[in-house]
Amino acid sequence: MQKIDRLGWAAGFSFRAYGLLIGVRASRADVLADLRSCLPFGAEITDEVEVDYLYSIIAGGPDERGRVRRFHIVYADAVQLGRSTSWDALLEAFATDLELFVGEHARGRVFVHAGVVGWQGGAIVLPGRTLSGKSALVAELVRAGATYYSDEFAILDEGGLVHPFQRPIMLRSRTDPGAAKRTPQDLSACQPAGAAPVDCVLFTRFRPGARFRPKPISPGAACLEILKHTLSARTQPELVLPVLRAVTERAQAYRSPRGEAAEVVPAVLALSGSGIATGPRVA
Repeated sequence: MQKIDRLGWAAGFSFRAYGLLIGVRASRADVLADLRSCLPFGAEITDEVEVDYLYSIIAGGPDERGRVRRFHIVYADAVQLGRSTSWDALLEAFATDLELFVGEHARGRVFVHAGVVGWQGGAIVLPGRTLSGKSALVAELVRAGATYYSDEFAILDEGGLVHPFQRPIMLRSRTDPGAAKRTPQDLSACQPAGAAPVDCVLFTRFRPGARFRPKPISPGAACLEILKHTLSARTQPELVLPVLRAVTERAQAYRSPRGEAAEVVPAVLALSGSGIATGPRVA
């Protein structure tokens, strides 16, 4: 860390997010706006100098004569996260690690890899890993009138309520590994009023040709399944387990593969709200 400190830093800032105080410093002041654009939803800039975690970014690019292209490099504390000649790739590495760090160490909040939409006063939570199709399903639910909360993380508080974690929805094509970003405004999404109780937890994954036949699963099985997608399961089990129990004891949980996202939207929405008492009503 002492070697990194001696590299020379032109500017920086600190911010609070989910109970954590994080610092960011850069070798050039003109890149700070790009770095601020990577902060997680709800982050607040502060003037505090003692931080829990520190990111250091060396902005490379061509040298003064334009003959040598220097690497952009990002450090998390004393660990080099990556280096690249692409500034966009460097920003992506920074943003990804930042989200994972906040998700793993957040105070009083539990981060679950999941899409989330609001529906009729409650929330539908869709746990799943990257490339499971959760973003595509979230986008179709939003187009159908659901409220957009997140396509990446369900943020749960100690009472089991889910909070918004809004960012552009990353929609991937099966023929193109890249991701197209869609803002909530692109989808005419309603803005969430705040935290919502979880009415439904749906474990589903895209499978070509699959029929959507959601089967109820027990609170215990749902809790264990959500645990697999929880970032702080190992670092904060004393927080995670009571929160997940609070969610699964209230909400009905279901499991089923699915086909195309647009085709299952009516059935998914039918699982929320009245589906808690009467079981799944599949169109």
